[in-house]
Amino acid sequence: QGVGVFRGTVTDAPDFDPSADAEALYSAMKGIGSDKEAILDLVTSRSNAQRQEVIAAYKSNFGKDLIDDLKYELTGKFERLIVSLMRTPAYHDAKEIHDAVKGAGTNERCLIEVMASRTNQQMHDMVAAYKDAYGSDIEEDIIADTSGHFKKMLIVLLQGTRDESGVVDADLVEQDAQDLYAAGEEQWGTDEAKFIMILGNRSVTHLRMVFDAYEKIAEVSIEDSIKSELSGDFERLMLAVVQCIRSVPMFYAKRLYKSMKGLGTADNTLIRIMISRSEIDMLDIRECFRLRYETSLYNMIKDDTSGDYKRTLLNLCGGDDDLAGEFFPEAAQIAYKMWELSAMTKVQLRPTLRPAASFDPAADAQALRKAMKGFGTDEDAIIDIVAQRSNTQRQEIRQTFKSLLGRDLMKDLKSELSKNLERLIIGLMLTPAEFDAKMMRKAMEGAGTDEHALIEILVTRSNEEIHAMNAAYQNAYKKSLEEAIQSDTSGHFCRILVSLVQGAREEGPADVERADADAQELADACNAESDDMEMKFMSILCTRSFPHLRRVFQEFVRCTNKDIEQIVKKEMSGDVKNAFYAIVRSVKNQPSYFADRLYKAMKGLGTDDRALIRIMVSRCEVDLFNIRKEFKETHDVSLHEFIQGDTSGDYRKTLLVLCGGED
Repeated sequence: QGVGVFRGTVTDAPDFDPSADAEALYSAMKGIGSDKEAILDLVTSRSNAQRQEVIAAYKSNFGKDLIDDLKYELTGKFERLIVSLMRTPAYHDAKEIHDAVKGAGTNERCLIEVMASRTNQQMHDMVAAYKDAYGSDIEEDIIADTSGHFKKMLIVLLQGTRDESGVVDADLVEQDAQDLYAAGEEQWGTDEAKFIMILGNRSVTHLRMVFDAYEKIAEVSIEDSIKSELSGDFERLMLAVVQCIRSVPMFYAKRLYKSMKGLGTADNTLIRIMISRSEIDMLDIRECFRLRYETSLYNMIKDDTSGDYKRTLLNLCGGDDDLAGEFFPEAAQIAYKMWELSAMTKVQLRPTLRPAASFDPAADAQALRKAMKGFGTDEDAIIDIVAQRSNTQRQEIRQTFKSLLGRDLMKDLKSELSKNLERLIIGLMLTPAEFDAKMMRKAMEGAGTDEHALIEILVTRSNEEIHAMNAAYQNAYKKSLEEAIQSDTSGHFCRILVSLVQGAREEGPADVERADADAQELADACNAESDDMEMKFMSILCTRSFPHLRRVFQEFVRCTNKDIEQIVKKEMSGDVKNAFYAIVRSVKNQPSYFADRLYKAMKGLGTDDRALIRIMVSRCEVDLFNIRKEFKETHDVSLHEFIQGDTSGDYRKTLLVLCGGED
C-alpha cells in the first residue's frame, strides 16, 4: 500500500494562521448572502488537521460553532461537501456508517466501500469516533442491521486486525490458495467461512501472492470465482475486498466512475471518496482512472457537476491528467498487472441460450404455421419457439417447415412480423454466417457506412467464422465481401478491414521472445510518422493471435511506461483509432468490449437497435452471460434493466428472453 508515501492532492498550507482563517471565514459569512468562493478556496487549500485548528480558533474568537454557521449559510450538495471536509476523517467515516445503518433501509454500498478499504488504524479510529459521537457501539449497530455471511465479514473487517507485519510465508501462500480452491471451485456448495477467514485476516502482500497462486490452480481469477460462488451483498463485499487488496486506488477509480455515469450522479459516493482520499492517494486514483476510462477524472467531474460544488470537487481532484503523458510508476505497475492477469486467466465463456431439451422440429414447424395462419399473428407463440431453441435447432425447423408444408418459413415470418421484432426474429433464424454477412451488408448499404459495426464484426469473429461469413456473403450478394469493403471504405481503415477479412490471424499461445520483439517494434513505431506508425500497428495487431497480443501489450508497458490503449486514443484518430481500440479492448477482455458496445447502443437519445440486435443474436449462444456480468460490473446496472427501460413490446420480450437472468 506504499505506507508513508504521500500521494494526496491536499497538503498542509505553509504559513498557516488559524486565527486569520477563522476571521476570513467569519467575514465571508457576514451580512446578506455569503462569499462561497472564498469559503471553498480556503477550506480546500488547508489540510484536515489545519481545518480542526480553524474550528477551534473560530470558537475562541467568535464564541460560535463554525460547522453550525456553515450549515446555516450553505445549502444542498455544496453544504454537504464543505461540512464533511471540516470533520476529522474518523468522524466522517463514523457518520457515513451511522447514516448507512440508521437511515431508512441500509445503504450497503456505503458500508461495503468504507469497510473494504480502510487500514487497521483507520478502523480503530472510526470505532472510537462512533462511540464518541453517537454513544452507541458501531459493532452492535452493524449487527442489528445486516445478516448472514455479509454481516460476519463486516465484523471481521471491523476488528482491524489484518496482518500488517510484512512477513510472507511461501508455504502458507500455497496452502491458502489450495484452501480457497477447495472451499469454492472444487466442490458443490461453498465454504464461505474459509473465504471470510483468509480474505479478512491475511496481509495485503500475502494475499496478492495467494491470488496469483490461485489463478494457476483454478485457471480463473479469484474475482471470477467469487462471482460464480457467492451472491448478493456478500459477493459485492468480497469483490470489494479483493479489489482493495489488488489496488485501493483502482478500486476508488471504478467507484468514482460509477458514481458519475449512469442515470444521475451518486453525490454521496462522490463526496465521500473525494474527501476521504484527498490527503491519501488522489494522485494514484487519477492515474488509475485515466488508465481505465476514456477520460480524466477532472474532465468527468467537470462535465457531471456544476457551480461551487464543482469548483470544490475540482480543487480536491487537483490537475487534469488528459494533459499528462507517462504513467506514475504505480500506475505502470497496475497496467502491467492488468495485462498479466488477462493473459493468465482462462475465461469460461458461458451462453445464455442453450439447445431445448425435448426438441421436436415437426411440432415446432406446425406450431409456427398455426401462429401465422388466418387473421392476426400469435407473436407470443413465435417468440416462445424461436427464442428458446439453439441456432442448429432453428435450422432444422426451417428445413422441416419446407418439407412438411412446402412453405418458406423466412418468407412467412417476414410477412407476419414488422420492424424491430421482425429484424430480431429473422436474425435468429439465419445461420450465424448468413447473419454476419447480412449485418456487414447492412452496415455498408445506403448513404452512410456504419464503421463501428464493420469493426465489431471483423475484430471479434474467429478465422473460421470469417471464412463462413465470406462464403455466405458471396452466396447472398454475388460479390465478395472484400470487394464490398474496398468500394465502401478507404485509406488505412480500408487496409485494416481487408487484412481482418482474410481470416488469417495466427492462432495459438504467446511466443515470449517474439512478443518482446513485437512490443519493441510498437514502441519504436510510436516515434515514427503517423503513416508508418499505423502500418506497423496493423502488421502486428491484425495478424498475431489474441494470447500473443496480450503478452505484447504487457511488455509494451515495460518498454514505454505507457499503456497501449492510451497510445491508440492519443496518437490516432477516426476510424483507424476505433479499429485498433476495438482490437486492444477485445484482446484485454472481449465480453467487456461487447458490454461497452451494448451500453453505447442504448444510452443517450434513441437506441441503435441494429447494434442491439446484432450483439444479442450473435452472442447469446457464445458469451452473453459473461457480457451481462461485465455490463453489471462496469455500469452498476444490469443489462436486463437497461433493455427493459430502453425497448418495448414483443421486441423487448424477445430480447429479455435472450438476455436470460436479471443479475
